[in-house]
Amino acid sequence: MHYYRYSNPEISCWYKYLLFSYNIIFWLAGVAFLAAGLWAWSEKGVLSDLTKVTRLHGFDPVVLVLVVGGVMFVLGFAGCVGALRENICLLKFFCGAIVLIFTLELAAAVLAFLFQDWVRDRFKEFFENNIKSYRDDIDLQNLIDSLQKIELDGSYNLNRYHGLGQWFSNCGSQPSTGLQNNHCCGAQGPDDWDLNIYFNCSTESKSREKCGVPFSCCVPDPAQKVVNTQCGYDIRAQKKNQWDNLIFTKGCIPALEAWLPRNIYIVAGAFIAISLLQIFGIFLARSLISDIEVVKAGHLF
Repeated sequence: MHYYRYSNPEISCWYKYLLFSYNIIFWLAGVAFLAAGLWAWSEKGVLSDLTKVTRLHGFDPVVLVLVVGGVMFVLGFAGCVGALRENICLLKFFCGAIVLIFTLELAAAVLAFLFQDWVRDRFKEFFENNIKSYRDDIDLQNLIDSLQKIELDGSYNLNRYHGLGQWFSNCGSQPSTGLQNNHCCGAQGPDDWDLNIYFNCSTESKSREKCGVPFSCCVPDPAQKVVNTQCGYDIRAQKKNQWDNLIFTKGCIPALEAWLPRNIYIVAGAFIAISLLQIFGIFLARSLISDIEVVKAGHLF
């Protein structure tokens, strides 16, 4: 009589350690985000006085960093421990959270496409509210300056004018042709800075920045190696036909709307890459859960 040995079900080491490696990266990234956010808050004195968070009327970028870091830390920790300890509860929590995030991202993308006018109005309202609080928080100030200086059109680059700085300064003008497509100023235009009490053109304002714009709105002079942070003073007190040579006149919302169609493949590629990473994590978690359940079921007989 011949006897056959049936192999006992085993948990795949590939799934187990791939999922652990997948999550350790996100867990470490979450730790880095949390550390950076807490350090930024400590520098601003928020940790010693948490009420400062409620007193800021605009958006604090540190809050976003802390939220993203917290989510990455919790999910990375659950995935790592769940994989190493073969804990089904933690793995199901990790898998369910990733599915929820993926669903919310997909729903947000579809709704943003279907309700473009509503999204535009909300973004305009968000931008204008933060313009009002521009001087209230250094991180918010840096964020707005970065948005206004970001190049939304790669067809022109200031480095091309590096050797022509002296020529432009001698001519008494700035290289504005084409550069207006690269940067932006305000939500719809430079006049949005009237919403800020420091840049407001009202006669009651005593600010030195009255009727001006932040330096991030200025057309940079390639001949200057040091950033002139006062270049936007009194700009809007001049005639509008003189603005083009001094500041960027396109608003950030029109600039973004012009940038998206030209770079739709980049945006779609980034969305697909993030989605594939999430789907891969879900696949690993579900596969490991199935292996654990099969092994546990085999032990019952």
